Amino acid sequence: MYMFMGSFEILFSLAIMIIIGIFIIIGIKSIGEWKSNNESPRLTVDAKVVTKRERVTHHSHANAGDMTGAHGYSNTISTTYYITFEVESGERMEFHVNGREYGLLAEGDMGTLSFQGTRYLGFERNIQ
Repeated sequence: MYMFMGSFEILFSLAIMIIIGIFIIIGIKSIGEWKSNNESPRLTVDAKVVTKRERVTHHSHANAGDMTGAHGYSNTISTTYYITFEVESGERMEFHVNGREYGLLAEGDMGTLSFQGTRYLGFERNIQ
């Protein structure tokens, strides 16, 4: 019995250290990308909107009982928007955009794309 408790504590500590390590790695990668984007030149190029996509994620959270003792679940839904642009050379680049930008642009739109590294700065559509 005592041997089981000791191994459980070791496994639990190991799991906590792995989780903390993952968060540290994600943080370092995010800081590296932010730094790389800041060091990249701001570019403005002619481009065409070729595809749009969205990623919807659902999260269910168990609720602790309310004052009546009822238990349940609450759901959180979030949507992430992406647009793929094609530049004159034929290269395609996908950027994360906000919902407003996503709604304003349509596949086939031609215009001027501004970006810095992997950071989307904007798209100005050509008015015909």
